[in-house]
Amino acid sequence: MTAQVRIGTPYGEGRLVTHRARSPLATLLLSHGAGNGIDTSDLQALAGELPRNGITVALFEQPWKVAGSPVASPPKTLDVGLTAAANWMRVRTPLVVGGRSAGARSAARTGRSLGAAGCLALSFPLHPPGKPERSRVEELREARLPTLVIQGERDPMGRPEEFPELRGLDLAVVPAADHGLKVGARAPLSQQDVLDIVVESTLEWVVREISG
Repeated sequence: MTAQVRIGTPYGEGRLVTHRARSPLATLLLSHGAGNGIDTSDLQALAGELPRNGITVALFEQPWKVAGSPVASPPKTLDVGLTAAANWMRVRTPLVVGGRSAGARSAARTGRSLGAAGCLALSFPLHPPGKPERSRVEELREARLPTLVIQGERDPMGRPEEFPELRGLDLAVVPAADHGLKVGARAPLSQQDVLDIVVESTLEWVVREISG
């Protein structure tokens, strides 16, 4: 079952689309990146597959995107939006907050304050492209939650080998994938294979670390 609602924030209305599991073991609240909305293939794959495996998936579209702006609003506003969505939901199952890229950063910053049991980071932007000295690893370190990072092998904003070993951090690598988790025509796996990795890695981690 899918439900949609507008969520008011000080920065405008966000949109929450919830794909409910019949008897949920956990709930994922996921937001999007700075250049797109909740219609990216990875977020849609999670929303399409996980509910049938007992995990409710709620996708939150930030107010800047709902308003039609081509440019994301500042990080603080993203945290406010994600918090408003979590407070509206009032889930009774273990909550995992997450998202892709900028949404992953926001989840890492806010997860503990929202009472989350874990953080799911799709394509975490560990640093700006070509600027590894501007590391954002402290956001992952300060999350202090079980965290799954799903990262493309060729992500210019943080290759898997650039991530340090942190307590509670699991890393799932998507071979040949870039920041958008896209692979080329000559890659050793298809785009569907990529989505399967995202879904299966998330499901296994949630069962093992969150709902188990």
